[in-house]
Amino acid sequence: MEDHIVFHRDSAVLDLLDQRKLPDSEERFLCRTTADVITALQVMVVRGAPAIGVSAAFGCAIALRESAGPDWREKLRKNLAHLRAARPTAVNLAWAVDHMTALWERNASLGPEDLMKLFISEAETMRRADIASCMAIGRFGLPCVHDNDVILTHCNAGALATAGYGTALGVVRAAFENRKNIRVIADETRPFLQGARLTAWELQRDGIPMTVACDNACASLMSRGFVSLCVVGADRIAANGDFANKIGTSGVAILAKHYGIPVYTLGPTSTIDMNCPDGAHIPIELRDGDEIKNLWYEKPMALPEVKCFNPSFDVTDHELLTGIVTEKGICYPPFNESLAALFKDKK
Repeated sequence: MEDHIVFHRDSAVLDLLDQRKLPDSEERFLCRTTADVITALQVMVVRGAPAIGVSAAFGCAIALRESAGPDWREKLRKNLAHLRAARPTAVNLAWAVDHMTALWERNASLGPEDLMKLFISEAETMRRADIASCMAIGRFGLPCVHDNDVILTHCNAGALATAGYGTALGVVRAAFENRKNIRVIADETRPFLQGARLTAWELQRDGIPMTVACDNACASLMSRGFVSLCVVGADRIAANGDFANKIGTSGVAILAKHYGIPVYTLGPTSTIDMNCPDGAHIPIELRDGDEIKNLWYEKPMALPEVKCFNPSFDVTDHELLTGIVTEKGICYPPFNESLAALFKDKK
């Protein structure tokens, strides 16, 4: 699936599948302004680190179109800064905007019309590269999956979270395409229910055997031998291998360590932040507590005056990880060395 992020060149409109509406309906959310793109990111019309990055790249083209006039350069810088700050945790957002900004700086003599062509072309290149990267992650991660594995996932790291194919679900898809006998247990992933709504929707469409389980069933499932492998995505991977992913991931990894179950996080190198030394330096987004009380129910799940703590992500310690799968291969401990090796050619 690759049509959930579409950019209409003629009108400079970013056309997104509204993931808030799934699985009940497949509706589109059209972004015509920078503010529209920021809203789409913040309310999670689109979510997942690679998908955020690709959407932000197209958002830079929209920001340029809005910056008409003699002072267009100043306006564009302001629009790009606002877009870059839309969400704090997923490093792909800043990575994408910084990439497009650097492209502009290298072509500073271009006028708005030629720069627009360059921005759109580069964003399309980034979209294609992300799909290719996800497929490579699936191939490299394939040896981690064995016949008869029951694979636990947390949140959605599938096609919807990327430009297509997926990271954690990429390896699931690769295993299924290679005729390995596998089953998936998808954590529902409170409070936004990315597992129950999105992962289950993707796997059902692909015909991959799966079951949804409550988040708090993990210990029971693992203790009874119902899980043999855990695969998750990542929104930011620090230089030492600590990584941020959807809230609850750390608990899954702790339980898996206790029960001797391998845990892999899968993501492109654009999700690795070598300027971030460890998980303590990863900013964690706090979201409105109303998502916990009212998001999916007609009646409030708690009294209006009750306060809620709603971090969108947590940090999983690198010592709980078996490996980190990227489009360049699998990194194993010590992660500070294996991750650095991925970038040695870029120095």
